[in-house]
Amino acid sequence: MKSSPTNFIIRLKKKKEDALVYIIDAYMPLVKTIAKKILHNRNRLDIDECINDVFLTVWQNAYQFKGEPEDFKKWIGMITKYKAIDRYRQAEKRNAREQTDESLLQKGSSLETDTLVLQREEKNELLTAISQLEDLDRDIFMMKYYLDLTNKEIADQLNLSKAAVDNRLYRGKKKLASNVKLKERLV
Repeated sequence: MKSSPTNFIIRLKKKKEDALVYIIDAYMPLVKTIAKKILHNRNRLDIDECINDVFLTVWQNAYQFKGEPEDFKKWIGMITKYKAIDRYRQAEKRNAREQTDESLLQKGSSLETDTLVLQREEKNELLTAISQLEDLDRDIFMMKYYLDLTNKEIADQLNLSKAAVDNRLYRGKKKLASNVKLKERLV
């Protein structure tokens, strides 16, 4: 028996390889498009590894999928989005470490080193504050300020209106600003 649009989920949950082949054939364009959109300024290897991670995750976690074949597209799309964001973050951390290492080697001044440490601490504090936002708001902030997506692109990716993205960014900035002011008063 071969996988088809009606039975591929059942066969995937039973770990039948033809189901994985069917999914790769059917969903590769979607997965590749999402990964390229999020990792647009990364190298080809990062995009390929992200795509491989998506299909491996689908294979390993097929038992978690609950729904109809129509829902599978959304499920694999969300897996791709989060895998690509994770890959982007890893690449950013790697680049930041490499740049920090290079700058520390090039700049021997303790004043410059102190400035770099303070900037890194401020960035970490901001990331911590962002991580305390609701999941949707955190995703919006990461896509806006770390992936440099436009509000319209974010709205399209998250199935929201542009106005909803604008409002969430505005409220999130206010919340982050009030958290920083509260922290400064405590110190």
